[in-house]
Amino acid sequence: LMPYKNLDEAIELSKKGKGSLCSTIVTANYTIAKQYVVSAATHHGRILVLNNECAKESTGHGSPLPLLVHGGPGRAGGGEEMGGLRGIKHYLQRTAIQGSPTTITAITNVYQPYSTGKPTTTHPFKKHFEQLEIGEQLITEKRLITSADIDRFADLSGDHFYAHIATTDFTGTMFERQVAHGYFIMSIAAGLFVDSYDKNPVLLNYGIDELRFTKPVYPGAEVRIRFTCKEKLPNDRRIVDNPADFKRGDDIAKGIVKWLVEMLDETDELIGVATILTMVKKLKP
Repeated sequence: LMPYKNLDEAIELSKKGKGSLCSTIVTANYTIAKQYVVSAATHHGRILVLNNECAKESTGHGSPLPLLVHGGPGRAGGGEEMGGLRGIKHYLQRTAIQGSPTTITAITNVYQPYSTGKPTTTHPFKKHFEQLEIGEQLITEKRLITSADIDRFADLSGDHFYAHIATTDFTGTMFERQVAHGYFIMSIAAGLFVDSYDKNPVLLNYGIDELRFTKPVYPGAEVRIRFTCKEKLPNDRRIVDNPADFKRGDDIAKGIVKWLVEMLDETDELIGVATILTMVKKLKP
């Protein structure tokens, strides 16, 4: 046992071994956890943050998981196992972090699935970039999916794939009966989470990073959305020297916000998941 006066001294002591496979910090304070991980990561292949959220499932000093990149034999130094090409290419660049989803969210500033969300009473689309918090979460109302809705979307989009047609013989297919288009469900999701009517700080829809449809949606299902602020990326204003190069929007201070869109049915099962991006106006230039 080695006593220490404060967190800074504890971090320095943790580096005295000049590299270790794993370091563990036991704390329920996310600020302390983040400070330790950021400062000590250079000398540890893996850092476990142990607290009441993950203690029951922990194996003590933590166990290396197959998908984590962690320190190799002996003095692991910068946190990369040197047993293969990955170690050669990424030497001294990464350290694996283990802990509860909520803890990892606090450390990385990126919302992790199954983290504890922060319920909001103000629609997030009414907030400027600086006002949004990682983990801020909106649960929408439900919408009933009908066969007529699916038919109308098929006609509007031109997507008359056999699985979306009620009169199809579904023998030998993956579906029981007429199923909703995945893109229709994504459109329904947007209709549920978008605050539509008044002009607000959201400047535009910037696209979709990830989109998966995980369960068939049949007529009669009720869909609702869990909408969470996942990540914030500052976007500096473009400096225009030549007025002829100016483009509309160059003078607006803004950032990119990533949102986790979880689509749920009436049984609370996930039917789809996406990461969408919006461009959001800043309060200050």
